Amino acid sequence: MIRKEIRFKTLLEKYQQKGEKSGWTFLAIPSSTANKINPGVKKSFRVKGKLDEVGIEQVALIPIGEGNFILPVNQTLRKQLKKTIGEKVSLALSVDDAVFILSEDLLSCLQDEPVAFEQFKKLPPSHQRYFSKWIEEAKTNSTKEKRIVSTIEALSKQKNFGEMLREQKKIT
Repeated sequence: MIRKEIRFKTLLEKYQQKGEKSGWTFLAIPSSTANKINPGVKKSFRVKGKLDEVGIEQVALIPIGEGNFILPVNQTLRKQLKKTIGEKVSLALSVDDAVFILSEDLLSCLQDEPVAFEQFKKLPPSHQRYFSKWIEEAKTNSTKEKRIVSTIEALSKQKNFGEMLREQKKIT
């Protein structure tokens, strides 16, 4: 199926207090626009394209109700965009149907940790990707190893990605 790229502009925003999304920086995708990108879909889906001139792929649009979505903008992406809260960003998005490949290093280590591996397999694919992507975004092998250890410890305690990150923030 050929997917059409949808172009539009929106503001870079930040949630102050919004439950698990508190502190998130995001781009709002109204239902009318989301429906042009992926007609009739109300659950999370992945997109590719450009934010200004920065290429993205395998980025999740997250539903927030009534057909509206947000596209989270992490610190790395914010630095590439060189934009601050309240500034406009040009988007060119289409559905990304590419298959996501989970971190081979994570999967290999999980083979030796059956409790963590069982918990990982119970997670929805989107949550498995959170862990995998976080590990693969590490810039050094040392950081990657620490992230794998943190992931296995969290999964062994039946924690999800967000719970693991919040626990880490309390420690530091």
